[in-house]
Amino acid sequence: MAVATGIGVIIVNTQGHILVGKRCGKHAPFWSIPGGYLDAGETFEQCAQREVAEETGLQIASPEFIGISNNLQTWQAEGKHTVSVCMWVQHPGGEAELKEPEKCAAWRWCAPDSLPEPHFEASRMAVALWQQGKAYLPAD
Repeated sequence: MAVATGIGVIIVNTQGHILVGKRCGKHAPFWSIPGGYLDAGETFEQCAQREVAEETGLQIASPEFIGISNNLQTWQAEGKHTVSVCMWVQHPGGEAELKEPEKCAAWRWCAPDSLPEPHFEASRMAVALWQQGKAYLPAD
């Protein structure tokens, strides 16, 4: 089985809150930052901008690299192994829209220290990397 590459984007507003979505469908019941899978030939920045636009309608600037997470809890729980590239960007203004209601039921801003639960492993790791100023945290 191949390891998939995901991109997660922390969008930070002027209050220091981050945008998270309530996933539905195959990723229910988890909350997560916006993101998705890297397409062949795509840069990390292009993927981040595409996924954010597809999911929220927001047009973000080119995001900055934070770090990478190896999502082994998800592998153990679901048998699907992903490595996630974590990015961040300032909120461009405007409201997040439900562009893919079959994948996400709601968007909301939350304090990074008060992530809604249950929270997707890759999203939780991205926020931890960002908060701790680290590029990688080894699995427990």
